[in-house]
Amino acid sequence: MQDALYLREFARALSVAAARAPRDDWLVMFNEHAAGAIKVERALHEGFFREFGLGAAEVAATPLAPTNLAYTSYLLAVAYASPFAEAVAALLPCYWIYWEVGKALERAGSPDPLYARWIGTYASAEFGNLVRAVLDATNEIASRLPAAAQEPMRRHFLATTRFEWMFWEMGYRQESWPI
Repeated sequence: MQDALYLREFARALSVAAARAPRDDWLVMFNEHAAGAIKVERALHEGFFREFGLGAAEVAATPLAPTNLAYTSYLLAVAYASPFAEAVAALLPCYWIYWEVGKALERAGSPDPLYARWIGTYASAEFGNLVRAVLDATNEIASRLPAAAQEPMRRHFLATTRFEWMFWEMGYRQESWPI
C-alpha cells in the first residue's frame, strides 16, 4: 500500500517538474510519466490489493508511513522550490533504482507470481526506456551547468537515493507510526 501511496505523490512531483521544464519535450515526458505512475502502476497495485483482499477504502484510509511522508515531502519541496535541474536529479533515483532492482531480480527469478509481476514491470524494456530518457535528460541538464550548479543536483540525488533505501527498509520492517 505504501508504494501506491508513494506513487501518487511522486506523480505530483513529476507534474510540478514538468510545469517548470525549459523544453517542451521534457514537459511532455514528465507529464506522461506522471500519468503513467497513476494509471499503469496503479493497475499493478490494484491487482495486488485484490490478491491481498484489500478494498479501495482501506487503501485510501492508510496514512503515509513516516519514511514515506518524509520522502514524498522532500520530493515535492525540491520540485516546487528548487531549480528544474535539481528537481530532475531528486526524481531520478526512483526510476533508476527500481530498474536496477527489477533487472537484478529478473536474473534471480521468483516463484511467487505477485513478485514475478512486480519484477516484470520494473525489468521491462518499456520501463528501461523511461529510465534511459530521464538519465539522458539529467546528463544533458548537468552537462550545461557549471560545477557549482551541479553540486546541489548531486546532493538531491544522494538524498533521494538514501530515501529509496529507507523506503525499501521501511517496507521490510513494516514501518508504521509509533503513536
